[in-house]
Amino acid sequence: MFDFNNQIYSPFIAGPLSKRVGRKWVLLSSSVIQIVGIVLIMVASKVWMLIMGRGIQGFASGFVLAAAPIYVGEISSDSVRGTTGSFLNLFIQIGILYVYIIGPYVSYQMLQWCCLAIPIVFAVCFIFMPESPYYLVGKNRQEDAQQSLQFLRGQSAEGVQNEITLIQAAVDEAQANKGSFRDLFGSNGNRKALLITCGLIVFQQTCGINVVLFNAQTIFAHTGTDLDPAIATIIVGLVQVSSSALASFTAYYFGRKLLLLISAGIMTLCLTSLGIFFYMKMYTGDISLILWLPIAALVLDSFAYCIGFGALPMAIVGEIFAPNVKSSAVSIVTSMLFISSFASIYLYPILVGCGIYYVFWGFGLICAMAFVFVKLMVFETRGLSLLDIQDILHAKKN
Repeated sequence: MFDFNNQIYSPFIAGPLSKRVGRKWVLLSSSVIQIVGIVLIMVASKVWMLIMGRGIQGFASGFVLAAAPIYVGEISSDSVRGTTGSFLNLFIQIGILYVYIIGPYVSYQMLQWCCLAIPIVFAVCFIFMPESPYYLVGKNRQEDAQQSLQFLRGQSAEGVQNEITLIQAAVDEAQANKGSFRDLFGSNGNRKALLITCGLIVFQQTCGINVVLFNAQTIFAHTGTDLDPAIATIIVGLVQVSSSALASFTAYYFGRKLLLLISAGIMTLCLTSLGIFFYMKMYTGDISLILWLPIAALVLDSFAYCIGFGALPMAIVGEIFAPNVKSSAVSIVTSMLFISSFASIYLYPILVGCGIYYVFWGFGLICAMAFVFVKLMVFETRGLSLLDIQDILHAKKN
């Protein structure tokens, strides 16, 4: 619970900090905080030290998820922003698989050492990365912004001049307003952006994937198959990594909205099928002909999640808000992510008590609702500049 509480409020610290000191330094500070949390867990001799360590890690994760979408959205060119935005989910899945593979075969202490290596490597590598050119322009550091963009695009000063001009125009338009929480809710365009992103994030966290990931071994044990649950869990992790990598490229060709619709549709079918399997297991007894179904459905569900709802909501978060309200908006969206994730995991044992098939039918219904939400509310942003997206939200373009 301490971990969860820190995840809820840390984005509201990270958001204003990213606006004041820069996106890069918030991300770097998150690695330092993460290292402190892991070290505290490693040396813990009391329960409260373990709880404190987990809480610090939760605080750090809130920093990452609040600042990373902003940074990635602002450093990416219009043509590849969907691809780079989906990398966040790809590396989350790689991290989960990393623990899936190592966790069952090493001691608890050794696992912490393995986890400690990640933020250290990140800090050493990321220190050499440039600050967001949008942030630098907003601080009237045009020369630094130009150098940042030259590094990011691999071009000369003349080659990035047009993009610098567009960034300046976007920042000037955004700075005409203060960018407070009041501005976020006072504009129809900003409210629409907040509704779209909060909706996508809530559906992302309540579509059942957290239950699948955190209870994969238990679910496979319920099926009665001969496959080692630990191996089955690794299979799911491999599918998530490969499909997340695929999503990074399909977003470029197919766009965000179509992939979200495909993702929600397939997850609805998979989770409904899993509910039917467990219902038959409980009430018909003979399920020998469909013992393959749980693994197939969970693998396909994981694939569908990663190509759409796993990869794209945070990418959209990073591109849909105006610069003046982006930090405040992402703080709210990130907190919604942790709240809905906690609610999803908290409800799991309650639904299991009613019958595990209700778990999958319930999450399947949520996925069906997500399909309708995307169809009605989400607009395509592939290939659009950040300024174009604001024009659409504020009805300046059709």
